Amino acid sequence: MPKSRIRKKADFTAPPTKQSTNIKLSNRSWVAPVMLALFLIGLAWIVVFYVTEGDLPIDALGNWNIVVGFGFIAGGFGVSTQWK
Repeated sequence: MPKSRIRKKADFTAPPTKQSTNIKLSNRSWVAPVMLALFLIGLAWIVVFYVTEGDLPIDALGNWNIVVGFGFIAGGFGVSTQWK
């Protein structure tokens, strides 16, 4: 039986080094205070509505005051997506 030929392997060459690029992250220090403020405003709006039995914060809105309060809270969740 004939002997198989041995293939020579190429010498190992390291892959070229990548140039590191500096990634500048934007300053998002405003996100946490705004998020917490929106949460607290929404919560306070709903609590004031219930405690005053619908007379405050805006009497003309009636039960829509709850939607306004939850709108502030939803805004807080929207702002929270910007937090890194």
